[in-house]
Amino acid sequence: MPTTFPRERRRVGYDPEEVDRFIAAARAAYDAPGRRLSAGDIRRTAFSMRRGGYATRAVDAALERLEDAFARREREHAAASGGERQFYAETRKLAKEIIGRLERPDGRRFARVGVTRIGYSVKEVDRFAVQARSYFEDGAKVPVEQVRQVAFRAQRGGYSEAQVDLLIDGLVETMLAVR
Repeated sequence: MPTTFPRERRRVGYDPEEVDRFIAAARAAYDAPGRRLSAGDIRRTAFSMRRGGYATRAVDAALERLEDAFARREREHAAASGGERQFYAETRKLAKEIIGRLERPDGRRFARVGVTRIGYSVKEVDRFAVQARSYFEDGAKVPVEQVRQVAFRAQRGGYSEAQVDLLIDGLVETMLAVR
């Protein structure tokens, strides 16, 4: 079944063949319980860019809905198989690890890249960390979409992008688990 994503006319977008292949594989995995594809796999999916490709916003929105569907199914599967307690125990463990990282002082939450290398803006990440911490500690309304779409400016000597991205992935995973 072909997808119906709009295409970029004069700009680059996601490679349509890669997107179509991934969407087909995701549909097959969702319909066949034995096939392994997780919400996390969907969240970490990346596509090549090419002129005239699919509009990135449209594809990203579809991937977010797909990730939500897989996360719901994973939660339901855990409940049906008697592993609901284990599922939530793992979610609590992940949340504690995230909170531990968020409780660190400003400027020290993540490893810094060398002064000649580019990382994420320390101030922007620290501001985001305060928001994320309030989600856990105060029950602040932080939409998962906002977390998925967070972006930070580049900074020489900034925070390690890999570490920050890993925390964001864990935060999204936790938010979807308790939705």
